[in-house]
Amino acid sequence: MPELRSLAANSPTRRSHWRALGLSEADMLKPKIAVVNSSSELAVCFAHLDGVAKVVKDAIRAAGGVPFEVRTTAPSDFITGAAKMGSYILAARDVVTHDIEVQVEAAMLDGMVCLTSCDKTPPGHLMAAARLDIPTLLVIGGYQASGMIGDEHVDLEDLWSGSVGERFGKTPKFPIEDMIPQAVRGPGVCAGMATANTMHCVVEALGMCIPGSAPVRANSEKMFDKARAAGARIVEMVHEDLRPRRILTEAAFRNAAAMTLAVSGSINAIKHLQATAVEAGVDVDLFAIWEEMGRKVPVLTAVRPNGPVRIEGFEDAGGAAAMLKRLATVIETDAMTCTGQPLAAVIADTPEGDTAIIRPLDAPISDGPSIVILKGSLAPASAVVKLGIRDPKRPERFEGRARVFDQTAPLLAEIEARTLEKGDVVILRGQGPKGGPAMGGGASLVLFAIDAAGLARDVAFVTDGQLSGLCLKGLTIAEVSPEAVDDGPLGQVRDGDIVLIDVPARRLDVLVDAAEFAARPNEAQPLSAHPTGYLDLYRRGVQPMAKGTALVQEPAHP
Repeated sequence: MPELRSLAANSPTRRSHWRALGLSEADMLKPKIAVVNSSSELAVCFAHLDGVAKVVKDAIRAAGGVPFEVRTTAPSDFITGAAKMGSYILAARDVVTHDIEVQVEAAMLDGMVCLTSCDKTPPGHLMAAARLDIPTLLVIGGYQASGMIGDEHVDLEDLWSGSVGERFGKTPKFPIEDMIPQAVRGPGVCAGMATANTMHCVVEALGMCIPGSAPVRANSEKMFDKARAAGARIVEMVHEDLRPRRILTEAAFRNAAAMTLAVSGSINAIKHLQATAVEAGVDVDLFAIWEEMGRKVPVLTAVRPNGPVRIEGFEDAGGAAAMLKRLATVIETDAMTCTGQPLAAVIADTPEGDTAIIRPLDAPISDGPSIVILKGSLAPASAVVKLGIRDPKRPERFEGRARVFDQTAPLLAEIEARTLEKGDVVILRGQGPKGGPAMGGGASLVLFAIDAAGLARDVAFVTDGQLSGLCLKGLTIAEVSPEAVDDGPLGQVRDGDIVLIDVPARRLDVLVDAAEFAARPNEAQPLSAHPTGYLDLYRRGVQPMAKGTALVQEPAHP
């Protein structure tokens, strides 16, 4: 059994502090486990986590460990995205990571269990696990209940798309005021395969949670059972010295990419995984992995917003565990998991599940990759397009005139005034990691507006900003890199330039003489020219998409 880190720091003053908290002398010799909690009364995403923390702490004590609950920031897109056009959302991911470091690492604790919930806490926890490299488990906080109006289901996707659409002349599914009390009926993350549930499935594919954890109904008995199991298992992991960098290998990242492609998950998973790889010191190119795995992995389920299946149906069909079983022949099953066994052993014990909801590889919902990486003269490094379930009515090759915007408001005004024309390529720039900053700027709002105005099949949308995991409308190219304000060529595009999007060829190009284009000045304007406080620090320190927009370029512990 390895020597406990916490024992090396057991000075008399530290023991005195802990005795005052109620610890005994026997407790001083036990594994010290952080229970990382982002509980918050601001948002339902995190409102239930205090109850989960209690279950985990009780299980740790029963297993012979000593739990210490610590708190981090709690970013929720629909609540803490209110200011600065949502710039705090992505930036908060790195606050979570740094917050864990300055509490858990500084105190030299032996392991941690992270209660992971809304979009940015799963990657924040994974990044911290990779950075600290102490035994770590993530507990999936679960998804929120949603309601009914008459005999029809209503959730947050309906409310958001309906409220945006109403402004642009599209009648919502139900009156907005009727949907507000039904869209969210309890704690947890957004229903559907948006970023949170995508990342929960990714955590399972990486091997960083108790098998069978994702997705899960918030506050269900299943969720609490997995929380108890995590509390017991983390003490064993400390004694086994099973640390994240044995689990977060290149094989694990390939498996996570396969999971995201198979569920047609959020494109945000790519940058979160890349940031985690950077923290783990794993030299992988997630964009290259995405292209490689995209040739092997079709869409195997149609969870909203991809299709009609509700997230409850996906969970009941076997969830991420059953999906990994379907993918066994194309993923790396020798990858280590938190169980101390390779993924192959976990898959062997996994039930088959419902093959009508989670299809076999030879009978997919849709052929071809659900997410594609483009490059070209407008995206020398990368750009991402989500195709989801392939639709023959949606073009995958588009050539049209550029309409260039540096701010969201004037673009929304043009959509509202119906001045965009069929064949336009709408470019919204200055929305990237530095330009937003932190990819704030409302690109998702623009996409819903284009759809509401009936233009989703007639125009293409290109941006260096990010998209909500709920977005799957029309031909949209996002996260173009290098971003415009970081000398990216989007800053040199002018109204009227011809832009070619060729998904089958994996190209995003501007059809302008190369010498003429290179001679143009970059005219891109950041969303906020002079951010202050933390957003200023973020802009000055953030790395490009190839580094996952992380605030550190090299791992903390090479």
